[in-house]
Amino acid sequence: MAALDGLPPLRDVIQRHGLDARKALGQNFLLDLNLTQKVARTAGSLEGVTVFEVGPGPGGLTRAILALGAAKVIAVERDARCLPALAEISDHYPGRLEVTEGDALKTDFTALAPEGPIKIIANLPYNVGTQLLVNWLLPAQWPPFWQSLTLMFQKEVGQRIVAQEDDDHYGRLGVLCGWRTEARMAFDVPPQAFTPPPKVTSTVVHLTPRENPIPCDVGKLEKVTQAAFGQRRKMLRQSLKPIGGEALLLKAEIDPQRRAETLSVEEFCRLANCL
Repeated sequence: MAALDGLPPLRDVIQRHGLDARKALGQNFLLDLNLTQKVARTAGSLEGVTVFEVGPGPGGLTRAILALGAAKVIAVERDARCLPALAEISDHYPGRLEVTEGDALKTDFTALAPEGPIKIIANLPYNVGTQLLVNWLLPAQWPPFWQSLTLMFQKEVGQRIVAQEDDDHYGRLGVLCGWRTEARMAFDVPPQAFTPPPKVTSTVVHLTPRENPIPCDVGKLEKVTQAAFGQRRKMLRQSLKPIGGEALLLKAEIDPQRRAETLSVEEFCRLANCL
């Protein structure tokens, strides 16, 4: 891809700008430009689309997104050391890359969103990835401002995102993702693709919003799933005791002796609606 966009190889960029990946920031840089293109392609056509990216680092994925025709990339980067490298990409693609320095967890993405279709594509820092996903899943207004999420996580997190009832990985995250999105794991990325290599395999997950999720109050669903999976080995009559226990379960027509991992998304919504 270096030949495709005329920019130098990422290893050279990292060396020139002294961008050693920092564990405190959850950084693992993806240097294989064929892989960054594969991640970007997973989001589908980018023509005329604005893409939000979190933690672009030296800009490998940013370059792939721009090369594949995105109208604009709005990147949020916490590490000021990466800004000069991203400025070089911005100069190469005039008017198409906007970099905001800051903490993605404190960023109001809705306020940054322009008119037109928006997709989020990111190799998320491991230490904030799950919380960012939950933030994007649970806005008060639905459908959300984004058309799709194409995100890289540790594989274990990816398995939790797509899990359904009676799956060992099923939990609060699986319920929230299953309620509001269609989620699938696209492909795995081995540790050696990163600098430095993490100790785990990563995976790319693609999520699209459901147009009409089951009507349910976000806060109540969070409360129910938190209580149920907080003591997942116990029967629901016990784990849900603080929020209504057996009476709540009977009202929702759910057997109090069942355990959290056996309930479908629809049943969790029913519980929340009875709360």
